[in-house]
Amino acid sequence: MTHPARDLLRTTTAALAPDPRANPLVPRIAAGTAPRAALAALALEQSWVIPADRRAFEHLAARSEAADPEAGAFFVALAQGEELAGERLVAFARACGAQEASYEPLPGAQAYPAYVAWLALNAAPADAVLALTANFSAWGGYCATIATALRDRYGFTDEACAFFDFFAEPSPDLDRLAETAVGAALDAGRLDERRAHTYGRLLQQYEASFWSALSATESP
Repeated sequence: MTHPARDLLRTTTAALAPDPRANPLVPRIAAGTAPRAALAALALEQSWVIPADRRAFEHLAARSEAADPEAGAFFVALAQGEELAGERLVAFARACGAQEASYEPLPGAQAYPAYVAWLALNAAPADAVLALTANFSAWGGYCATIATALRDRYGFTDEACAFFDFFAEPSPDLDRLAETAVGAALDAGRLDERRAHTYGRLLQQYEASFWSALSATESP
């Protein structure tokens, strides 16, 4: 028996998988050659991204409440996850000596949350579910690599790595919510696969922009 929603999520994620060369920073973190300044910049950029994404997901949940409740449940879970992630980010920022008061966020790094906010205002919720789920796969892989490197290469504690552990761990509940949302949209004929693919492609490109912008902070 086939599962159209599950198959669509899997094939879309595979089609949108980023080029490994699109991320210049994570391999340096994995090797332990990225300076602490780059880690601090990562923490500080995320201190802008996390609350922005949480509010975007809350807006998508509110938009979905009546017409697309399955997508709404997915976005509620995402918003709750961003809240938990924000709590865990504090220890990482402290461990790498991030100085928030003097930091100016990078336009290239903040393009990603700006586009998520655009999706919150303009995208059909189910299309956004598909696009975001595909993007999260790459982000989770990066976080798993960073979590390992922070322990092995930089000597960070479990508490300082918890932000990355949170995103690196599989989330069967979130996968189930995404599959339910995509399945309901397919059944109702309200999923635009071509548009969702475009959203996902742009998300991946903005993600690449995030890491490229951070790589410029790598001077010791």
